[in-house]
Amino acid sequence: MAGSLRSFEDLECWKAATQVRRYVSGLVKEFPDKEKFALSDDMTRAARSVTHNIAEGFGRFHFQENVQFCRQSRGSLDELLDQLITALDEKYITEDEYKRGKVLVDKALALLNGYINYLLRAKQETSNQ
Repeated sequence: MAGSLRSFEDLECWKAATQVRRYVSGLVKEFPDKEKFALSDDMTRAARSVTHNIAEGFGRFHFQENVQFCRQSRGSLDELLDQLITALDEKYITEDEYKRGKVLVDKALALLNGYINYLLRAKQETSNQ
């Protein structure tokens, strides 16, 4: 895996997180004006945080640092899921929009967890040498 990765842009978890970010960006544009600096801003920041932290972690040269940034991304995905539920409760999005967002978040989480596990295994293999 690592040999073929030249940039964070090659990471499947980053690509999936980018889909989440783009989806959220489109959703919040339809929110009421009163939410411009509240829920919509929170959702935008959380979605951006996911991709930003994956990218920053990739730039670190130690497995554990990369894992920590990925864990921050994972937390932001969970935060975003809660925000989607809030948006649904407030009737800013439909049930279908929520379900679509949840599918995207779940996919990003699964890929991110896989990448974290890969990094932890690589860290272990390095320390065993």
